[in-house]
Amino acid sequence: MSLTQEYLQRTLLSKVYDVAKQTELQTLKKLSQRFACQIQLKREDQQPVHSFKLRGAYNCIAHLDKETLKNGVVAASAGNHAQGVALAATSRQCNAVIVMPTTTPEIKVEAVKRFGGEVVLHGDSFDQANDHAKQLAEEHGRAYIHPFDDPDVIAGQATVAQEMVQQNRQLECVFVPVGGGGLVAGMAAYYKALLPHVKVIGVEPHDSSCLKAALEHGAPVNLEQVGLFADGVAVKRIGSNTFKIAQHCVDSVITVSSDEICAAVKDIFEDTRAIAEPSGALALAGLKKYLNESDGSVTQVAAVLSGANVNFHSLRYVSERCELGEGKEAVLAVTIPERAGSFLSFCKLLGGRAVTEFNYRFADREGAQIFVGLRLGQAADELPKVIELLRQNHYPVTDLTQDEIAKQHIRYMVGGCPPTPISERLYSFEFPESPGALFTFLSTLGHRWNITLFHYRNHGAAYGRVLVGFETRESDQKEFMQFLDELGLVYRDESDSPAYRLFLNQASKH
Repeated sequence: MSLTQEYLQRTLLSKVYDVAKQTELQTLKKLSQRFACQIQLKREDQQPVHSFKLRGAYNCIAHLDKETLKNGVVAASAGNHAQGVALAATSRQCNAVIVMPTTTPEIKVEAVKRFGGEVVLHGDSFDQANDHAKQLAEEHGRAYIHPFDDPDVIAGQATVAQEMVQQNRQLECVFVPVGGGGLVAGMAAYYKALLPHVKVIGVEPHDSSCLKAALEHGAPVNLEQVGLFADGVAVKRIGSNTFKIAQHCVDSVITVSSDEICAAVKDIFEDTRAIAEPSGALALAGLKKYLNESDGSVTQVAAVLSGANVNFHSLRYVSERCELGEGKEAVLAVTIPERAGSFLSFCKLLGGRAVTEFNYRFADREGAQIFVGLRLGQAADELPKVIELLRQNHYPVTDLTQDEIAKQHIRYMVGGCPPTPISERLYSFEFPESPGALFTFLSTLGHRWNITLFHYRNHGAAYGRVLVGFETRESDQKEFMQFLDELGLVYRDESDSPAYRLFLNQASKH
């Protein structure tokens, strides 16, 4: 029996509909009109736990024997898998222990309890929680329910494709979000068994592309670090079982930026009034990118909205970034003469274009460095034309639209450049968010190095992002790098960021 036939059989014999429901395949009318193509969305946010994860969790638990069910199950998750296991176990009258990191927001902890799960908080990360869950499974004889790399979990997730085949057999391309690979593997195997001509395309964030990395290496590999914006797919290594299927059944993989994901969240809201979580909108972001780069021959496509368990406070970030992701806003650094009337002359040159942001602080008698946001129209060449117009009129300009430091930090900062040049290095850090997390981070930094710049803004995400400047000497570099490594945090050297050099680094102006 071939791999696709095996999973077709497993899918047809799955038991998900004891608790899961068949979800709608909804046409996105506004987006379809924009792309001149029928675009549909598989609404897995309509499940009782607002995510597809219930399907795989229930199918796995439903295949356990009575003796195993008596001992109970255990899983590790800070998100949708946790709720899926809790509800699935409760429906089978089975005790479920869900190990969650101590950084998990209270709203998610309470959701698991509401579905009947017993929550154990352990560790600061998923890996630590997962290791503890496996330990509990071994010590107490509980069945460990893997979030993606189990044949019954994969087959349960494949029922999404089973429904889509019944709902629309004319689809040409199906876009699926990829984390550990359970959903894309199951759906790809099902489609290739029944409708092999349908392209199944996996979608990953640029900074969490574990399937893409595995395909390039020919085997699963560990990513050094993963982005945390779409936390539902922030997986360092694709599953062994899921990769074996994906390698043969997934047609291609598309990666997208956080801004493109934010734009897709907005598209979903405008067409359905549903609010997708970032990983839930991931597949639609990939679909849009594919259509933008295609020759227009595709007429029917669909994406999976995989979940809608969004942290409300993270919507501020989504709202701020969605227009950048749509290409409807640009961020520029422009130098204008430091004299009366310069601002007015600059705005007149822009014509009727809307200015979305305008930041300025006096720093030099000769030229004023301004941070400008501009709303753009639909034309793909509008931004290059604006930049060329400014340069023709002798305005030095730098495009910061793709500069993450500019968008994440610089636009919100105050203070400008230091009054005299200093020996400064700039670093960004990520740390788990929890009550007192910022204080803990500052305590970790200690007093050895002088902090010359600091910016932190809570976005309601699982991880906080901080921008820090340190005053260092060349002779201290080895000791300083050792200090950074010993912090135990994800960090990046941002000293070459154009936005930093233009707005916050006096040395670069001399």
